[in-house]
Amino acid sequence: MPAPVRLAIVGDRDPRYVTHVGTEAAFLHAARALGLDLRVDWVPTSRLESSAASSLRAYRGILIAPGSPYRSTEGALRAIRWAREEDVPILGTCGGFQHMVIEFARNVLGVADAEHAEEHPTAGPLYVTPLACSLVGMTERVILRDGTRAFRIYGRSESDEQFHCRFGLNPEHRSEIEEGGLRTSGVDRTGEVRVMELPRHRFFLGTLFVPQVSSLPDRPHPLILALVGAAAE
Repeated sequence: MPAPVRLAIVGDRDPRYVTHVGTEAAFLHAARALGLDLRVDWVPTSRLESSAASSLRAYRGILIAPGSPYRSTEGALRAIRWAREEDVPILGTCGGFQHMVIEFARNVLGVADAEHAEEHPTAGPLYVTPLACSLVGMTERVILRDGTRAFRIYGRSESDEQFHCRFGLNPEHRSEIEEGGLRTSGVDRTGEVRVMELPRHRFFLGTLFVPQVSSLPDRPHPLILALVGAAAE
């Protein structure tokens, strides 16, 4: 029998969060659809502070869960950096997306003091800042850019997605992030960033929305299916 595919959810699980319960269900939907034996473990951010490699090397894919601020921002950032540098498939949603931006700014662009306004609002430079309008509990149309991984995964140019966030990429740093290699692959109707990806990576993708909460048993979300499929390759 083939060994089960092991996938880590990096975050601080809280059963009161619909996004956390939805994440677990979404992976079950994907595993059934793909006919895989999938084992999913929550890995608390505090466990990753000293060494992400030792805690994550057994996993073939990672999801950075919603629910920031995390108990350990450093632990979440170490997990993202490890997956990026080791070419391990990774998907970040909501807070996970936001911390992918921070990790990229610090460790790829070299902005060591890049910060998140939710955690350090008076620090700077702030690469993640409050959205013009909160998207908590909102459904919004996302427009996917042709030629991107996100577009290929969906197989279409638009999708209605559920959001649970109040923060996003600071528009003042968008061009800097994109020029550094983290590409915008999905936007809202006004052009604001909603999906980013690293084209040279095997699977490095972040969404400001939470795809897992709209997954259904007979219709797994395409992004969750894609992450599980990449981990199983």
